[in-house]
Formats: sequence, structure tokens, C-alpha cells
Amino acid sequence: MSPHRLRLAAAVIARGGVLAYPTEAVYGLGCDPWNPAAVARLLWLKRRPPSKGLILIAADFTQLEPFVRRLAAARMDQIFTSWPGPNTWLLPARAATPRWLTGEHATLAVRVTAHPVAAALCRSFGGAIVSSSANLSDRRPARTALAVRQRLAGVPDLILAGDCGGAERPSCIRDGATGRILRL
Repeated sequence: MSPHRLRLAAAVIARGGVLAYPTEAVYGLGCDPWNPAAVARLLWLKRRPPSKGLILIAADFTQLEPFVRRLAAARMDQIFTSWPGPNTWLLPARAATPRWLTGEHATLAVRVTAHPVAAALCRSFGGAIVSSSANLSDRRPARTALAVRQRLAGVPDLILAGDCGGAERPSCIRDGATGRILRL
């Protein structure tokens, strides 16, 4: 991915846009997690109810710290050893974390991505971004840029074309406090 294309994508996010990009398994839809209008547009594109909450991805844990609180050291060690990679963890949301991210939950789903384009996008933007599969809610996720265009009611502002990481399924989701698998 060219540095110019990454700067363009980061600028789209910074000005409140929604973009699609490859992740470990599927294309994701992303936006600035602090921008309520951008998140609302992403949810509208997917036809996803806000009550479900969203996932944030980051290039490293420091980009997630404004949104979540750490657990006990032993729990965080397990989480940190699973990253970067296709492992999403539910961590306690900070009081300042917007409800449009957590939905009806006291936790927030977060992941440090191993996908080079997704991680570079987070670094270029300078923080974590929303990451929700690029599809209508409860439908098959897109695995190519063409599938993103075909499956969404509205086209995102930008599609970063690239290969997904090859994982067969979207990331595993686990409860950070217990390690219990919620989605395999």
C-alpha cells in the first residue's frame, strides 16, 4: 500500500468519511470512533442496530487505551500474547467511551490487528478506528473490493483495495475478564 493512498484514507476518516479496507479475514468498514455522524453513517450502510456495539482495531494497544480500561495483569498478559492477530477481546469501556461504540454493553470489543494494511491505516490515522465487517447486517461479509460495492446499499467514501489475510472466519471474540469465547 502506497504512503499516498494511506494518507488519503486517513484524511477520509479524519473528515468524517467511511471507508472499506482488508482485514485478517474479510473487508471491514471503518471510520473515526469519536465522530458520531461517521459512526451513524457506517451503521446505516450496514443496517446494523446501534445497540449491538462495534469493534475497534488498532496498530497497538496504546491506540485503544482512550476507550478501554486494563484488566488484572494476568488477564492482560493473555490478551497481549494473542495480539497482533485475529483475536477480539471485550474489555471494560472507560466512562468517556461513547455509547455509539459500546451499544448496550459496559464493555468494548477491541483488537490489535496483524493485517499490514489495517495496521498501517491506524498508524496513518493516528489512532484506533471502527472495524465492522463490510456487509449488510447478518449477511455474508465481503472478501474483495468488488464484493463491498455489490453488497452495500451505499458505497463507502473510499475502498482500500488489497488482499484479506486469509483467515477463514472473522476474528474470534472473547470476554477479556473470563477468556470465554463468545464468537468462534
